[in-house]
Amino acid sequence: MDLLRHKKAAAGRGFLDDQFLIAMPGMKDDRFARSVIYICAHSDEGAMGLIINQTQQMLFPDLLVQLGIMNEQEAIRLPAHTRDFVVRNGGPVDRSRGFVLHSGDYRVESSLNVSDDICLTATVDILRAISTGRGPRHALMALGYSGWGAGQLETEISENGWLTCPATPELLFDTDIERKYDRILASIGIDLAHLSAAAGHA
Repeated sequence: MDLLRHKKAAAGRGFLDDQFLIAMPGMKDDRFARSVIYICAHSDEGAMGLIINQTQQMLFPDLLVQLGIMNEQEAIRLPAHTRDFVVRNGGPVDRSRGFVLHSGDYRVESSLNVSDDICLTATVDILRAISTGRGPRHALMALGYSGWGAGQLETEISENGWLTCPATPELLFDTDIERKYDRILASIGIDLAHLSAAAGHA
């Protein structure tokens, strides 16, 4: 997408890059209810991120077979940790496109640095590498992404749609997907019971 190409060319970081975006209780869009989004690119032109706490029905081996990376017999023989690699729902945009967020120990030419420690790769090379045990130490895979036009995300934040906080690799990559929303809120000292769904104005 254009925002990622622009980020790669500019080699700069937007102020929301490498941040968690946490849906507030009053989130009007059901697709984002209780969602946590990792922001990969943010600039004056808009923002792009991946929901990290919603899963797809599709399994990773099924995806490898569908993409022609391996056949069904090879997929059956994958080691358990690869077979169980969860495919997440990254967002409502371009849902047939895959993205892998991963630790910086793996890089190819198409990899985009989101932070010093986190990269985004959207080519099949990384799926082949993961399937053969040559991939990054930490990774998460998502189909689709979440996108905002110029100024849209900033408006949603100002209207109390989202909370933001710095992301940590531990919370980004751990596999406890079901409790991720509550745990990220707890990590910044917020009790969901005390969150208001309405914006406050002084």
